[in-house]
Amino acid sequence: MLFRDVYGQDAVKQTLIRAVDENRVPHAILLSGSQGTGKLPLAIAFAQYICCENRHDGDSCGTCPSCLKFNKLIHPDLHFVFPITRSSDSVLCDNFLPQWRSNILEDPYFNLDQWMSKIDSDNKQGLIYANESDSIAHKLNQKTYEAEYKTMIIWMPERFHEVCSNKILKILEEPPAKTLFILVSEDSERLLTTIVSRTQRIFVPPLDEPTLASALASRYDLNETECKEISHIANGSFIMAKEIVQTSDESKEYFELFVQVMRDSYSRNAKGMKTWTDDMARLGRKRQISFLQYAQRMIRENFILNLKNSSLNYMTNFENDFSVRFSPFVNEKNIWSLLSELESAERHIEQNAQAKLVFFDLALKLIMLLKR
Repeated sequence: MLFRDVYGQDAVKQTLIRAVDENRVPHAILLSGSQGTGKLPLAIAFAQYICCENRHDGDSCGTCPSCLKFNKLIHPDLHFVFPITRSSDSVLCDNFLPQWRSNILEDPYFNLDQWMSKIDSDNKQGLIYANESDSIAHKLNQKTYEAEYKTMIIWMPERFHEVCSNKILKILEEPPAKTLFILVSEDSERLLTTIVSRTQRIFVPPLDEPTLASALASRYDLNETECKEISHIANGSFIMAKEIVQTSDESKEYFELFVQVMRDSYSRNAKGMKTWTDDMARLGRKRQISFLQYAQRMIRENFILNLKNSSLNYMTNFENDFSVRFSPFVNEKNIWSLLSELESAERHIEQNAQAKLVFFDLALKLIMLLKR
């Protein structure tokens, strides 16, 4: 992973490059920020830059023996720790390294849910288990094989088991020589303050819209207008931008269902409400939940639209065209009630309630709420 392969983040890149060039590499760095900003690829690019045998022009050469190993994520002095699920008596990240390497090489921009899906977690929450700390200590207390530094990249350290957190703290307090920890976190507030205090914290900001638009244009067959629209909605996250591209057809279907129920409920069109209920029942539970989450977002966006500040809105052109006329019906008198009913419906669907009853009841309640 070269620095030039990481989208944007020029200021962060320069900070990391200067640390190496001026021989000021700290023993522990915390890259923090929201998902989709490129923290993990930055961490790998930084580790590769440190180990590169022929650094030049502020980047790794990409062709030396060290870089060739980094290109496959098999450098012997590069180690990873990440959330996993308890699939055996020996719960260690090394058991999942093939899937981990494959996932990064396929696309280093992913979130925890996508990683859990990759390893077939069966909806289990990923953790970094207690015995991982012993594995970390063992690896770092060994001599380096080829590079000057041993690098330990810990992705999502907020997922540390409590025992693991305390043991990691001891290693951070007295790290082995020529050891580099890179913690990649999306919620650093959940880390022990004593861990954070022993790292050099670097905030990785959301990607700016031109950078996102350029990244989308390089990856997908989109025109300039589509790239700009998606980059605005994605709010600085390349992961979200990818999801918007990949689910655009599904989003349009949800939009049409949203428009249908709002119009039929407002006009008290019982036949239309019944048709909508039947359509929703056929979607399947997972898509029903996705629709209700989409509807909640649309309600929030319509309420914000009333503030008359377009920079605060994150809607597509077709969503905005409808919302210009619909937004006056979402106001301070009904916003919380609308969101509450949609959240309640989502909860009932998650609990395997009868879909037709849930959605017809929701449509009936919308009649009164939209009149407020």
